[in-house]
Amino acid sequence: MSFSAFLGTHVSLFLIIIINGIGECTLLHYADSRSNPLSLEKNVGRLPKDFQCHHMLKHLHNGARITVQMPPNIEGHWVSTSCEVRPGPEFITRLYKFYNNHTFKAYQFYYKDNHCTTPTYTLVIRGKLRLRQASWIIRGGTEADYQLHRIQIICHSELVAKEMSQRLNRSCRGVVGGGVSWEPNVSFDLWNEDMGCDCSRALNFAMHELQLMRVEKQYLHHNLDHLVEELFLGDIHTEPAQRMYYRPSSYQAALQNAKNHDHTCIACRIIYRSDEHHPPILPPKADLTIGLHGQWVSQRCEVRPEVLFLTRHFVFHDKNNTWEGNYYHYSDPICKHPTFTIYAKGRYSRGVHSNKVMGGTEFVFKVNHMRVTPMDVATASLLNVFNGNECGQEGSWQVGAEQDVTHTNGCVALGIRLPHTEYELFRMEKDARGRYLLYNGQRPSDGSSPDRPEKRATSFQTPLCQCSSTSQGSERSSYEIDRAHRINSGSDTNCHIHWGTLSVLTMVYLLLFLS
Repeated sequence: MSFSAFLGTHVSLFLIIIINGIGECTLLHYADSRSNPLSLEKNVGRLPKDFQCHHMLKHLHNGARITVQMPPNIEGHWVSTSCEVRPGPEFITRLYKFYNNHTFKAYQFYYKDNHCTTPTYTLVIRGKLRLRQASWIIRGGTEADYQLHRIQIICHSELVAKEMSQRLNRSCRGVVGGGVSWEPNVSFDLWNEDMGCDCSRALNFAMHELQLMRVEKQYLHHNLDHLVEELFLGDIHTEPAQRMYYRPSSYQAALQNAKNHDHTCIACRIIYRSDEHHPPILPPKADLTIGLHGQWVSQRCEVRPEVLFLTRHFVFHDKNNTWEGNYYHYSDPICKHPTFTIYAKGRYSRGVHSNKVMGGTEFVFKVNHMRVTPMDVATASLLNVFNGNECGQEGSWQVGAEQDVTHTNGCVALGIRLPHTEYELFRMEKDARGRYLLYNGQRPSDGSSPDRPEKRATSFQTPLCQCSSTSQGSERSSYEIDRAHRINSGSDTNCHIHWGTLSVLTMVYLLLFLS
């Protein structure tokens, strides 16, 4: 691999760090007061009073409230919590049933609209699943193997039945329908163990999401009677034609256990009562006009392809169309062990309604300023390897010390080049508690950057939550939170090299110097 190729493949890190992070509720990692010199509670309490996001952050980083099952117990019924948007775009809800004999039955309900009010067709997938070992690629995940037994399709209108039968007969001529005209609300096999043709390929169908999974348990609002279980399955490739060849390296939106779900989740109850002949119809909603202003934070420790764990904090200044982003990267899936942080800022365009993704709004983001802070010894050592004007001042990187890398046009070590432009997609909605959520475009699965209009996303990442409607005091607040973050992680005192960070940085080093 050439050096230029390396930069091309790793520029996704920059985007993941920057725009990827527009808006979730996690600035600080999960702190444990028993092992750190100062508790998170005390440090967040020292933040400026005008910083209104500290309360959400304080609760977010209490990792003791989240329990991860290894290996996961997935027996039961799991449902989508909202109308999901897959690359394409495809609008979908899911109901997956896993049984104690290792078999499963999965319902995928597809829709015409982005609020899942008009069902078009349903896929019913039956098969067998075997959990394997803990994933050596994605820490905290479990790998699994699956075998499909049968795939059926049920169309929900005469028009869809006609269009679908014509579409599938082009790739499975003489197999689909057996010469009989398709009718709505009638099941047809796309694949079974006796068929010689897999007609599901015409739909770019794959169930590779079952190859990676993770189950989290938490008690909402400190209430021991309100257990919520979430099942994270593998991500879907952003290019539909590549789905059947892709092995997951991240997660898609979580499913919730039908017995232990958030009581405010209306969609959960509707989807749980559905089947292939009675697809779920979610309550209609109006598309909200995107207002990029105020502050937005991560709601959980996020996972990105290429083994990245991070939290994000974004500030939008709508008066002059400028933005700031804080990206906190970690070596572990609960965001306890920080590796490096990035602060970036730039400008963004006015939004334009998307003609491709219903409910989406298109923006253009520019990044022209960036600061980097190594948070562990391994990252600081990596940054010090680079010579000349490739990443800040040569040989000067220290743990916990921030450097401006704008004058070196970014940081080669992190795959970042400045200035940088990205073509983004956003949507906004309100949750059941009345909070504003901001979704931005899913990062390309091939590790590239959406640096051209044709590479703009057609699906979304985990939403960010609005923690303040004002952007005032953002620079000062970001500095204080970052300082508290370093103190709680122990970065101002003792530094520890974590296996996940060391292995990733070692691979980067080998790519750079052995190619």
